[in-house]
Amino acid sequence: MESRQPPHILLVAYPLQSHMNPALQFADYFLNSGAHVTLVTTVAGAKRMKKSGGGAPSGLSFATISDGYDEGLNSVTSDKPTTDDYMLNFRRRGSETLSDLIAAGAGIPPYSCVVYTILLPWVANVARRHNLPSVLLWLQNAALLSIYYHYFNGYGDIIHQCDENDPQWCLKLPSLPPLYARDLPSFLTPSNTYTFAEVSLKEQFEVLGESQHPIILVNTFDSLEHEIIESLNSQFKVLAVGPLLPRENSSGFTVEMFSRPEEDYVAWMDKQPNNSVVYVSFGGISVISKEQKEEIAAALLECRRPFLWVIRKDSDEDKDDEKVTSEWEELVKMGMIVSWCSQFEVLSHRATGCFVTHCGWNSTLESLSAGVPVVAVPQWTDQPTNAKMLESVWGTGVRIADEKVVSRNELTRCVETVMESEKVRADAMRWHELASEAIKDGGSSDLNIQVFVDEVWKMSKTRFNAGQEEL
Repeated sequence: MESRQPPHILLVAYPLQSHMNPALQFADYFLNSGAHVTLVTTVAGAKRMKKSGGGAPSGLSFATISDGYDEGLNSVTSDKPTTDDYMLNFRRRGSETLSDLIAAGAGIPPYSCVVYTILLPWVANVARRHNLPSVLLWLQNAALLSIYYHYFNGYGDIIHQCDENDPQWCLKLPSLPPLYARDLPSFLTPSNTYTFAEVSLKEQFEVLGESQHPIILVNTFDSLEHEIIESLNSQFKVLAVGPLLPRENSSGFTVEMFSRPEEDYVAWMDKQPNNSVVYVSFGGISVISKEQKEEIAAALLECRRPFLWVIRKDSDEDKDDEKVTSEWEELVKMGMIVSWCSQFEVLSHRATGCFVTHCGWNSTLESLSAGVPVVAVPQWTDQPTNAKMLESVWGTGVRIADEKVVSRNELTRCVETVMESEKVRADAMRWHELASEAIKDGGSSDLNIQVFVDEVWKMSKTRFNAGQEEL
């Protein structure tokens, strides 16, 4: 009798909320098909996680590996590691402890496949040593995947010639709009100081090149980046599986690595008119200087619109005096300042009119999915490219002028532009509808997920019946 042993996916995520929650939403698809999923992150990352949305869904379990700093980086009292040192230690200890985890979990049901998020290319090498197929879950957009691929395949010398002081310097890549110096991911610019990024990305494409049939699952949807995906499909099997956000039929289970505010921001938003609130948030990593916060406060005062502004309490941001303007009392009468909020809940609220954002991919994709226009204030990594696509390709917002500290006048101008533009709002709603279509039953992302689920069932059957891996 043919075995129907359910597949068991080992899902390894980098220990950031922006990686963990899309990974959890991705896991939901497999749980619905009867699969088992073990979600893996670091010991320190697991200690910071606060689970929400009720209990973990059936079939989902958690495990940990070590990055070499199990008590967290804040526990290091002297000689704190640089980012490069941290990534090297994570690779060394992570490889050892992941290998131990796989060896210890080789029972019933056996692992069928390892899926891993970006920044962890060494996971694929560990999987290969255990005769397990591995698949990359790319948590940025297809445009970034294309840029990085071309950088390591024929365009490196051209990109090295980038002149960040020349506004006319331009790069043309297949299926992408013209990219100026300000549009490149910061890891590829001459001013980049994070050497780990190029090393990790180079290894990632080498690992993919060693696979006979490399699969990349991308957190995007087909209609958003169809031509780019088609171009990449000549090298890889690229499946758009996004937006990886909570769905109506999902468990709603998420993780949080920041403290919830005591204020009831939803009740406050319920009292605001439709499309009236300016939502300001710069993600879970970016640290905004006091000078920049002063300019934001001044712009909000100038706009005279209700606002919801996230100023985190879990980072260096709160070391500055919270009252960033002498007109603080007047400012807080106009809106709410909170330390945390459920971002997609806010973006999906009828009162939200625009989103002032750093343009991390999760935030970008959430804004597109919710149909909310944006003011793009990119800082580093993929954010400049996301801002380029939002403004020039998808038409859902405007990007601020290049200023080290964005002025109140520029912020006011951009907020008023997107709040008053009927075209920007119409384009935002169009992408909202297309994103919703993609994840519906029979939508493009739903079908791509089913293609991959079928692949995993085949892997499980092969390993259970013949002890062989095939991908």
